Amino acid sequence: MEIRSINPWKWQDQRNYVQAVEVTQVSGTLYCSGQTAISADGISSNADMRTQITEAIHNLEKLITEAGYDCKNIVRLNVYHTDTAEFFECFSILQEWIIKHQIKQATTVMEVKVLFETLKVELEATVVK
Repeated sequence: MEIRSINPWKWQDQRNYVQAVEVTQVSGTLYCSGQTAISADGISSNADMRTQITEAIHNLEKLITEAGYDCKNIVRLNVYHTDTAEFFECFSILQEWIIKHQIKQATTVMEVKVLFETLKVELEATVVK
């Protein structure tokens, strides 16, 4: 597998994403449903945004690992949240996780009116190998 980032500009580097990702010679692609702060028993978290981001990251890592993929090969990460101000107060949690795994992903971050039950953030990823 070969991954190439395309960045006509440099400003996105401070935000820990790339403008486009080209992947060739792929042996597999994993399309992950949105992962949230839902427990193993299926209980939606009612915690604050910071806690829910951490729990959603944990659930996404678990899904990717159990599927036999590696977080560093996330090529697309969509982030849905219910409050822009609250989300960006905690944005460093997501950035630190991206840096930790050396992820170079195309990203969309979007505020939505509501997520399932009490959820505040959802992470949707595409991973290759």
